[in-house]
Amino acid sequence: MITKEKNIALDVQKVRKDFPILSRKVNGKPLIYFDSGATAQKPKQVIDAITKYYSEQNANIHRGVHTLSQEVTMAYENARETIQKHLNAKYSHEIIFTRGTTESINLVASSFGKKFINACDEIIISEMEHHSNILPWQQLCEEKNAVLKVVPINEKGELLLDDLKKLLSSKTKLVAVTHVSNTLGTTNPVKEIIQVVHSFPSPFRDGAPIPVLIDGAQSIPHMNVDVQELDADFYCFSGHKVYGPTGVGILYGKEEWLKKLPNYQVGGGTIKTVSFLKTEYADLPLRFEAGTPHIAGGIGLAVAIDYINAIGLPAIFAYEHELTGYATEKLSAIEGLKIIGTAKNKASVLSFVLDGIHPYDAGVILDQLGIAVRTGHHCTQPIMEKFGIAGTIRASLAFYNTKEEIDELVKGINKVNQMLK
Repeated sequence: MITKEKNIALDVQKVRKDFPILSRKVNGKPLIYFDSGATAQKPKQVIDAITKYYSEQNANIHRGVHTLSQEVTMAYENARETIQKHLNAKYSHEIIFTRGTTESINLVASSFGKKFINACDEIIISEMEHHSNILPWQQLCEEKNAVLKVVPINEKGELLLDDLKKLLSSKTKLVAVTHVSNTLGTTNPVKEIIQVVHSFPSPFRDGAPIPVLIDGAQSIPHMNVDVQELDADFYCFSGHKVYGPTGVGILYGKEEWLKKLPNYQVGGGTIKTVSFLKTEYADLPLRFEAGTPHIAGGIGLAVAIDYINAIGLPAIFAYEHELTGYATEKLSAIEGLKIIGTAKNKASVLSFVLDGIHPYDAGVILDQLGIAVRTGHHCTQPIMEKFGIAGTIRASLAFYNTKEEIDELVKGINKVNQMLK
């Protein structure tokens, strides 16, 4: 199938055979899928793992004494350890299963905000954030009468790090930024950002550095992430963007921070003992995992992580980098096409506009050709406002895409221009 040698170049044709959906046709045309930034396709290995769980192992986890429960409990906790090792987290209990990046951010906003945010405190985000990394902080600031500050970006879509330094103050309690922009493709220097924030004088009584939350939804599929090397306080991502199931995700949190946070939700699985007088809650990570989790999702996510590691993230990164350069060159040559987001460091995301053509209309025509792209504001309306546009056409590439598919996209855009101009 795929090699485990990480120094061997990626064989895209072998990879494509692992993804059943890539063999289907849409509107009579072979599917060309350029919407992996919204959700990535699933390899057969992940699909088989989910099928196996429901057909052979289905049971609830933890506390069960029967064989099925013990089997899936072990599989689920092994999945947690797989993700711990993938992120190089110090402890497996620093890995919290959630429904995805959105819930992970909401968990931190709710729990951290409940304990640490007061009136006039400040939270800093950036101008390129996904709505999921804007709205929880905006709502928290409204509830607490706190202040939300925004780090601007330049015309290339790059974060202005000097402005971040200027925004930090004695009232700053948390900084939340994306690792990779889902719209611009910009890869932020998150290690440097964390260093800058951590070096600022602490506003906390115990002297803890200002925590930094990193939205890793768009970075995890494309590059190695070492949370200890980054020194991230919180890091979150969604399973479905890294070739795993929908409805499952991860919040990594440093043990020292997770221990300080109050419960997010409470209920089954989060307790040690319950009485009508007092409840004693479970230790990490179960204290943050109320109710029956997405068991198949957690197991499937671990299989997806194993899958990309078997191929090798360095090989994936190199191939996608080559593919992005090829696509950028070909798209830039189309008359009337403008790429939005031209940062020096970019992941495999290309957002663009066509002069005089609405993105939705272009997307509909491309779909008739079997080409799946995303159109609209991509849950980043502030970016659209920044660039003075209503939306873009976005082609987000993955390691199962090919240069030949990019050539077909170029032909499709030329047809859009012929039809609508």
